[in-house]
Amino acid sequence: MSELRTISRHAGTVLVGQLAVMAFGVADTVIAGRYSPHALAVLSLASSIYISIYVALNGMLQALLPVWAELHGGERRAEIGRSVRQALYISAGAAALGMVGLWFPDPWLSWTQVPIALWPDVRAYLRVLAVALVPSLLFRMYSTLNQSLGYPRLVTWLQAGALLVKIPLSVLLTFGAGDVPGMGVVGCAWATLVVNSLMMLTGLWLMRTQAIYQDYDLWRWPERPQWPVLRHFLRLGVPAGLCIMVEVTSFTLMALFIARQGSVASASHQIAASLASVLYMVPLALGIASSARTGYWLGAGQPQRARQAVGMGMGLAMGAAMLCSAALLLGREAIAKAFTIDPLVAQAAAVWLAWVAVYHLTDAVQAVCVFLLRCYRITIAPLIIYTTFLWGFGLYGGYLWAYGDSSPNVWLQWTARPAVDTFWITSSLALATVSVLFAVLVWRASKPPPQDSATDTPLQAG
Repeated sequence: MSELRTISRHAGTVLVGQLAVMAFGVADTVIAGRYSPHALAVLSLASSIYISIYVALNGMLQALLPVWAELHGGERRAEIGRSVRQALYISAGAAALGMVGLWFPDPWLSWTQVPIALWPDVRAYLRVLAVALVPSLLFRMYSTLNQSLGYPRLVTWLQAGALLVKIPLSVLLTFGAGDVPGMGVVGCAWATLVVNSLMMLTGLWLMRTQAIYQDYDLWRWPERPQWPVLRHFLRLGVPAGLCIMVEVTSFTLMALFIARQGSVASASHQIAASLASVLYMVPLALGIASSARTGYWLGAGQPQRARQAVGMGMGLAMGAAMLCSAALLLGREAIAKAFTIDPLVAQAAAVWLAWVAVYHLTDAVQAVCVFLLRCYRITIAPLIIYTTFLWGFGLYGGYLWAYGDSSPNVWLQWTARPAVDTFWITSSLALATVSVLFAVLVWRASKPPPQDSATDTPLQAG
């Protein structure tokens, strides 16, 4: 029960902060929906591109959580400080790559055949977020460090406080006030830049002033790049980042493919996608909490207790997913109407939300498992599974079902069904398969050696 309480308390604290961050996006969706259907469509497209890039880079940094958790479990505090300083080089490279991708989004828009009329506003939105990426990634490092050390509360307070700034600032910059004209949906992007910068600066101030960080010797001038350490980070971070990129792009690219079905389809899908993202925060929090505990026990040389943390994390994820999906099914019509004043968009979104409930059931288990697999340094197999099923079956299968096949062979052709739910159905089936495969991998990897006393040693943390 003690381990269960620890994971639940940690996950609950992380969840509050993650929901606050998700509320940034949900609030922007509501604000854009109230502004105009065009603004909501622009937000849907721009958010899809931003998230596809950001989460891959974010995953590289978040992959360091089990490394720092193991060092914490082994009471190697000075090594944590050196490891964090080396990770700054990874963060700098990630920020540079991400800024280029966001500043030049035309290849994405052209490849997915987004209507030309939406391109200028999408570009303007993403170029503001390109600048916001730097403070966002630095704050992610701060967040990952705190979660690995078992101090998620400071991160949660910052995220919750930032929400109180983000919402009114987005409204003000979008709609304007008095004689000051609004900036439209781009105002939401400027609000994001301001809030990310405030969170980053506050996190740095806390690291400098709070006593809980003193033992880790964080505030030293960064050592020169230590290539063996950086290679170890990249061996963990690159596959982890690619995994998250495949997972998220299989979700976000749906918005770009659906855009050709018109503004109603795109706007209603954005509502469904926003709710799916909010629900995802629950297994995400459980994945962070259970992987932090699993890494801690592995670092302490106790694989049996690590396996116990694995089982509790997976069990909590399955129970929470059933409750969340049931609540969404019951309230989907009221939720859809709260997001938009357009009755056609609300009617369509209510239908897609039913599929979101099914999607979440399959999404929750794999979301926790992928965090746990990193604790056991298993990163290549999840990448192969993700690519095969999420891109191959889920996304491409939904595209073929929606828009047909161009094959000249008449036996391979079928009647296209251009609808939003084709993508949700194929993605749900793909995620169900991924969840089963990941659960098997986790359970095998977490099995302790036959003689714990002779073989219990911490995993190498680089």
